[in-house]
Amino acid sequence: MKLPVYLGLLHRSEGTLAASFRQVAEGHGHEPDVHFLCLTLAAQCDAHQKALAPIIARYGETRDEDEPERLHAQGLAETRSGPVGLLRDLQDLYLLASLVDITWTMVKQAAQGLRDVELLGVVANCDGQTGTQLKWLQTRMKQAAPQALIVAR
Repeated sequence: MKLPVYLGLLHRSEGTLAASFRQVAEGHGHEPDVHFLCLTLAAQCDAHQKALAPIIARYGETRDEDEPERLHAQGLAETRSGPVGLLRDLQDLYLLASLVDITWTMVKQAAQGLRDVELLGVVANCDGQTGTQLKWLQTRMKQAAPQALIVAR
């Protein structure tokens, strides 16, 4: 069974996303909505990791030695400055959140196949929140794009 590979990917990806949300919150503290919402979303990712703990205790968490590292996203090490920097940082967060979102989908498919009610409950809660994170990121990028891409600085 390869579910432990995807549980490991999900666990690591949620941690990477949480750290990246915190990085953007600190780097763009002059944008109050970005700062506070990124901290809130980071806390959601932390809660997702915690919710996965009993599932990982049951199924395990492994790295597939044959799996290429290209599926393991790197977090944001630093933030960019200015309006275009904010837009690019939000876009990076969106890519990370998309990885988390599709990984939840794969884990959900496995949970349905296993008829694992506990795992399905975790997926329903966490995947829904990840979807909301993606929607907020998309909305915030749409809001930032005109200012960043049209207004000369």
